[in-house]
Amino acid sequence: MKLYLSAKLCATTILLSFATNCHVFSQNTETKYFKDVTTTHLPVDPEAHPLDVVLVDVNKDGHLDAVLALENLPNRLYLNDGTGKFTWKKGVFAEKSHDTEHVRAGDFDKDGNLDFVFVAEDDQNHEFYLGNGDGTFRDVSDRLPAKSEANGLDIGDVNGDGLLDVVVGNTGPTPYNFLWLNDPKKPGHFIDYTKEGLPDIRIETQSVKLVDLNKDGHLDLITGNEVPPNRLFFNDGKGHFTEKPEKLELLVPLHTREVLVFDANGDKHLDILFLNLTSNGGAFEKDPTARLLINDGKGNFKDETAKRIPKQEFSTYSGVIFDFNHDGHPDIILSALKIPPFQPMQVQALQNDGKGNFKSVTKDVIPESTVGRSWGIAVGDVNKDGKLDLFIGQWGTQARLVLGK
Repeated sequence: MKLYLSAKLCATTILLSFATNCHVFSQNTETKYFKDVTTTHLPVDPEAHPLDVVLVDVNKDGHLDAVLALENLPNRLYLNDGTGKFTWKKGVFAEKSHDTEHVRAGDFDKDGNLDFVFVAEDDQNHEFYLGNGDGTFRDVSDRLPAKSEANGLDIGDVNGDGLLDVVVGNTGPTPYNFLWLNDPKKPGHFIDYTKEGLPDIRIETQSVKLVDLNKDGHLDLITGNEVPPNRLFFNDGKGHFTEKPEKLELLVPLHTREVLVFDANGDKHLDILFLNLTSNGGAFEKDPTARLLINDGKGNFKDETAKRIPKQEFSTYSGVIFDFNHDGHPDIILSALKIPPFQPMQVQALQNDGKGNFKSVTKDVIPESTVGRSWGIAVGDVNKDGKLDLFIGQWGTQARLVLGK
């Protein structure tokens, strides 16, 4: 995650971070919906940069653990004791610092154990680990076909052979995305299928999402891009993707950082939500309002943001879909930063009226203590009380654990 900050801005940011970290303990840590238990449940490390996190059971004890992708530090595993209290298990992944952006978990070699793939940006050091089922891993990063300045990552079976494949979104001097097929002859090894599967398009991608958008049983591809436009590709079922620009209505230029897909209005068709920045730590350049594109049922997506999403001035690097008020309708949780000047903000909440119209309810839903430079957010029941919880990654502020109520 490249940031272009002046020396003066850096100094200001440090002071803001200090003020935020000192003040956070005097803020409200609980609402009707959530309780912030960070200080008692997570390792304290306010200087770390966990840009992405997944909640999965790595050692088959029935508890959701946390795997963190860190910028400029070794990636981490936090083990859950079953009550939602996490302990840092060191030395699990390579003890080398990389500019890691994203992590995904899945069983790539079909042995019944979870594996992990990480992608990095500036130093182009992607990592791949095969799980042993007990919370330990084998580093097989040399199996990944190529290096790149990567920012987007998703996994899924794109060619119908029952094996998990990988799509990598890239930026940099030669920003062409990657498609890596899992080798059916050697599961857990990859074949570079980029030239065969993806159109030859120069594209600066920050987020990739594999999902069946037209209900033909095949995973399609959406890319959220740093440089407009965002793009939509339909899959023929064999891992060949064709762009369909006419199906994606894009009314304003966007700097998108994450793509979310969900049924916003309850019509049984998946809609698209683009989460956006003003800029990456620079001036106010683009409208950062989350853009909601509604599916007409035929895989055509119309931008209905103006009547469905409140206008926002803050930037959003990540978010999750989460029914926080338990009314059966999907709501939205958003990370938030004020850019400029890259200032920490409270995590945001948008409530769905059941018809795909959203209003801001942050004050009533999100604890004030979640102020930070929030990044990747994961959802899962970490304390096994039947309610979903939020693990919030951060950039240079303390990662947070917020339990659902």
